[in-house]
Amino acid sequence: MSKVFNFSAGPSMLPEPALQAAAKAAIDYNGCGMSLMTMSHRSKPIVAMFAETEALLREALDIPQNFKVLFLQGGASLQFCMVPMNLLPQDGCADYTITGVWAKKAAKEAKLFGKVNEACSSAEATFSYIPKELKQDPKATYLHVTSNNTIYGTEWKSFPKPANPNGYLVVDMSSDILSRKFDWTNMGLVYAGAQKNMGPAGVTIAIVRDDILGKVERVIPTMLSYATHIEGESMFNTPPVFSVYVVNETLKWVKSVGGVDALHKINERKAAKLYKAIDDSSFFKNPVAVEDRSPMNVTFVPTAEGHDEQFIDFCKARGLVQLKGHRSVGGFRASIYNAMPEEGVDALIEAMKDFEKQL
Repeated sequence: MSKVFNFSAGPSMLPEPALQAAAKAAIDYNGCGMSLMTMSHRSKPIVAMFAETEALLREALDIPQNFKVLFLQGGASLQFCMVPMNLLPQDGCADYTITGVWAKKAAKEAKLFGKVNEACSSAEATFSYIPKELKQDPKATYLHVTSNNTIYGTEWKSFPKPANPNGYLVVDMSSDILSRKFDWTNMGLVYAGAQKNMGPAGVTIAIVRDDILGKVERVIPTMLSYATHIEGESMFNTPPVFSVYVVNETLKWVKSVGGVDALHKINERKAAKLYKAIDDSSFFKNPVAVEDRSPMNVTFVPTAEGHDEQFIDFCKARGLVQLKGHRSVGGFRASIYNAMPEEGVDALIEAMKDFEKQL
């Protein structure tokens, strides 16, 4: 079979070594004679694997010791309600930055538990930029940010500081975690669904500062309490063992290529050449403010109507798949996460040029 480059926004490409290790583990995990998927999550090999995965993640992102690392289920969408349920007092307020669909959904869930102040929004421009000025509530418990907006192709290059000196940041990093280092100083909680840049669907990472919990009076269902999962070391119930294992192998791959800093340089180079190809084209254009362009999700649209499906089919014939833009914005989207090799980006650029020549 010829090589296929998958530009899907998620589930997305995974590193080849992680896929090969997963294939072996599905039959026989580390010589145990059993599939990883049939082993008890409380067996010594699996407990050790979870501990190793946490250690690898801490190393990759320089996570301070006063943060707890949790391996949860339910995707980032469940975090939209877990965050305010655990952190937002009933008489309190939280600031939310509205920079895309997922940010809007997070804010909607938070309104079920307390007051939400929309600190900024780029909805009036179809989320084509990151707002530079925020109107925060000075008493807000936390400031919520969606670091990278997968559908629209924008990214916060640096995070805003909470206006409340006792407040903290809550960041949804589902689509750019492990692509860059960041400052933990103002962080309270970072969460990310794995299926874009870290592993397969099924596991969600939550990294929680240990002093922000236990400050709300509401009764929290056992499974929805961060404290439950901290106490149970992510094993209060049966965790998604196989998904965590693929995260483990992905983190080993990250380390093998030089870590997050090395990947950041590679990602910037991949994105720069693709954006240049778009900017140099007379047929494609990028609708995003230049300073806010995402290095993870590159969106582009045709300057003339009627060629969308033609271009998609042209790319598919070359082994370049999942390039169709989200239905809310149309056009095209190339998700070039960590595991997308540079040759995949080069192949897409070549296809863009060849397609334009034949018009």
